[in-house]
Amino acid sequence: RRQRQMCIRDRVSRRQGASYSPHPTYMHSPFVLRTAGKEYETVKLYLSADIEGTAGIDTWDETEIGKEKYAYFARQMTREVSAAVEGAELSGYETTVKDAHDSARNLDPAGLPRSARLIRGWTRDLFCMMGGLDQDRYDAVAFTGYHSGATGGGNPLSHTMSTSVQRVRINGELASEFTINAYMAGLLGIPVVFLSGDEALCRAAEAMIPGIATVASKTGMGGAVLSRHPDVVCDDIRRTVQAVLSALHQEPDRRAACLPVLPPRFEMEVEYKDWNQAHRLSFYPGAASPDPQTVTFASSDYREVMRFMHCLLYTSDAADE
Repeated sequence: RRQRQMCIRDRVSRRQGASYSPHPTYMHSPFVLRTAGKEYETVKLYLSADIEGTAGIDTWDETEIGKEKYAYFARQMTREVSAAVEGAELSGYETTVKDAHDSARNLDPAGLPRSARLIRGWTRDLFCMMGGLDQDRYDAVAFTGYHSGATGGGNPLSHTMSTSVQRVRINGELASEFTINAYMAGLLGIPVVFLSGDEALCRAAEAMIPGIATVASKTGMGGAVLSRHPDVVCDDIRRTVQAVLSALHQEPDRRAACLPVLPPRFEMEVEYKDWNQAHRLSFYPGAASPDPQTVTFASSDYREVMRFMHCLLYTSDAADE
């Protein structure tokens, strides 16, 4: 692995006339770009990684720590993240990875490229699956292993944030975790450049963000999935991430095409499977309950919408336990 990473850096150096040196404050020795004797600030990619959109995954048991098939898919999740990091390296980017599934402790840190920085565990703030995005300056955002939203037929494991939720809508449109998190990037003015996950989600992401590049890891077929070979998926992720990050700097209009457009006002609807949960949570300040199973909240400030969503989800999950 070390030899492969050295070869990757050598290829980047030859192509860009650059060399990389360790940054003294980073544990895993990310690199700072030096060209013609001058030092420039590193360009940085933020990558949020989930598991239900990983190649081949099909049942909930395969997503849960301790279950028989989990270890294999945690390794494949790590492989897909590593492919994205390697693609970013080839375009001169340093990557920070957020483990964003369940315990947020699924990725094998030693299985990632040495240049990667990894955020494990939950930051317990409004950024949630995008934890840490507001703590540094990032030039682009990417997603791996993401899945269709609740009630979406593109993935047997489709859901939005919590399995207690029937569906989530934003301004009348079904919202996936990708939708919610892409808006968080847009809130900070960061372009969303890449997504891998099920095919249905990839098509929805392309409709939302015209400049995004996607890799479909699988296609939902009712309760089954049709998936390509995991090595082929990783190869496509590596190649596509490299290409889109290079295009971000070479094509003048690409950055604007990758910026999520935030509407002037957000109305979030959260429909629960159990009306008792909806009733209990409808007392959130400013919320309304148009029917027994639904709680709504509206604001022009997306941070307030996220405060509403996380309060409802954390409260409902705690009640389930």
